[in-house]
Amino acid sequence: MRLIIAEKPSVAQSIAAILGAKKRSDGYLEGNGNIVSWCYGHLAELSDAAAYNPDYAKWSMKDLPIVPDPFRFTIREDKRKQFGVLKSLMHRADVTEVVNACDAGREGEAIFRTVYNLSDCKKPMSRLWISSMEDDAIRDGFSNLRPGREYDGLYQAAKCRNEADWLVGINATRYFSLLYGPTLNIGRVVSPTLALLVQREAEIAAFIPENFYTVQLDCGFAAASERMKERSDAEKIKALCDGKSAVVKSVERREKSEKAPALYDLTTLQRDANRTLGYTAQQTLDYLQELYEKKLCTYPRTDSRYLSDDMEASVPAFVAAAVSICGAAAPVAMNAKQVCNSKKVSDHHAIVPTVSAGNADLDALPLGECEVLKLVAKGLLRAVSEAYRYAETAVTLDCCGHSFTAKGKTVLVPGWHGYGQDKEENTDRLPDLAEGQELTVTSAAVKSGKTTPPKHYTEDTILSAMENAGAKDMPEDAERKGIGTPATRAGILEKLVSSGFVERKKQKKTAHLIPTSLGTAIITVLPEQLQSPQLTAEWEHRLKQIEYGELDVGAFMDSITDMLRELMQTYEVVPGAEVLFPSGREVVGKCPRCGANVSETPKGFFCENRTCSFALWKNSKFFSAKKKALTPSIATALLADGKVLLKGCHSAKTGKTYDAVVLLVDDGQQASYKLDFGKE
Repeated sequence: MRLIIAEKPSVAQSIAAILGAKKRSDGYLEGNGNIVSWCYGHLAELSDAAAYNPDYAKWSMKDLPIVPDPFRFTIREDKRKQFGVLKSLMHRADVTEVVNACDAGREGEAIFRTVYNLSDCKKPMSRLWISSMEDDAIRDGFSNLRPGREYDGLYQAAKCRNEADWLVGINATRYFSLLYGPTLNIGRVVSPTLALLVQREAEIAAFIPENFYTVQLDCGFAAASERMKERSDAEKIKALCDGKSAVVKSVERREKSEKAPALYDLTTLQRDANRTLGYTAQQTLDYLQELYEKKLCTYPRTDSRYLSDDMEASVPAFVAAAVSICGAAAPVAMNAKQVCNSKKVSDHHAIVPTVSAGNADLDALPLGECEVLKLVAKGLLRAVSEAYRYAETAVTLDCCGHSFTAKGKTVLVPGWHGYGQDKEENTDRLPDLAEGQELTVTSAAVKSGKTTPPKHYTEDTILSAMENAGAKDMPEDAERKGIGTPATRAGILEKLVSSGFVERKKQKKTAHLIPTSLGTAIITVLPEQLQSPQLTAEWEHRLKQIEYGELDVGAFMDSITDMLRELMQTYEVVPGAEVLFPSGREVVGKCPRCGANVSETPKGFFCENRTCSFALWKNSKFFSAKKKALTPSIATALLADGKVLLKGCHSAKTGKTYDAVVLLVDDGQQASYKLDFGKE
């Protein structure tokens, strides 16, 4: 028997139907020499720090950095049953081979290998690697199963990424939270992305707009002067030119063309879906995943924008499906060759609709899936179309010794712009003009404007920034640059929002990503190592080298650990940072040890500096024995003066009450009290 493990039940069912595994059992399907089972995504996750040492449950500087060797896994409680099913199937006596049919990418490899290794399975392993869930693609994939060892590098890259994220997340989060008070979730890729957003808002805040003025002449068409800083200068030129004649100094007509854009990869599709449909990156990925599992789209998590050369013969069928989906005319001059380039295809080819998608009932699809499918289809139609060609005319006029310019544009061949080009076409045509021709200025007007600040990031523009971050400092031939991967960027943005570091603020139809005060505060105190896009881009590049066997795993992991150790040895706390991280609790005074704020909690009055252990506990036996409560006013007096007059103290010996001065005694390790019955 051959055991096939898919990533999700729905994918397993599609595979089982093709292979004839029709007998249903608890957690798997069986038949025709095959057993088909599934994971539910990640069945096991890297264990929390406390799994290595119970003392790690309490955060402490002395434990950092925590570096597990080896890393351990914890099986999620809600997935323990299915893990048991898979482990049992792997050890079944009649199972002779295990096939990894999880998604064909880094995460799919990690999901399968983790279960395979935790089950201590030693049976031969094969890999199903497909880019479409169509029946023919599945059959072809099983006819060309690859040895599992060919993907060892991919698994090592996935393993390193997960462990590196754990090391940075656990250690940096604890370290900076202990230093500054609130829980600050720090991440290897989350923090550099947050830094991009914070930097952009700082640029906007620092921007000082400048007024500018132009003079516009009406000569049967509009011609404008250069910008001027002073309105008075523009008014003088306007008065000089109004009603006068202008002479044509030059006429330049150039024919230009824009070649069709490449096919969609995940990032470019997410960007277009955000700009034209308003979908978040995560929504687009979710819709694509559903379309993939419904056999309507090819594999979504790709960073390639081309098809492989051997797919050229299939392009007409893909285009026919796209025409049906869009209800559009076929391209006038389809060029299949321009979308095929094997050298530019990595793990998966570009995203295109499947052939069977042309016969799909679009009305039966949820709106989001339908809109994304149409977007993918239009992307294919654009990519195989001829170039967009136009003529651009630039005219320079002279009026009273001043220069004015006008531009006109005429579309010659719509080409790929005929398929949903959403940019406004500036097709203002200029009249036929000749050098030396004299024109009458029927009117002149001063137009005012202001320089504009950089724009707030949207999901469209931040995805572009993440993709290109650090690219200038990377080797020219680096295959993977930027922050994160196409598969992970949507999750990074969602984590920033769910953690309270970023808000989506809608303005008209556009949602901007704006860092919160907490998000800004985190970037203010984080060192360069943890917020540098260049460093994260370098890590992604090195993970790709690990995948290809070009870099030692140990060297990469050691570099992460060394970076954390150095950071904790050299980092200096930002002065006055308590202003950045207010606790929101009532402050009763200053800490006698470190000078930070002491604020009230349900259990007592504590220093807000988490590296300081100063505390005044409300359940103190000293006060309870005297039938008195440690109130905010008493705590305030003790912190300000080191003493407070306490009236009506109960005496356990006499049963009477008395007045006394309570002195605060702090030895640097523990705070205590003593009574002073002196005259004071």
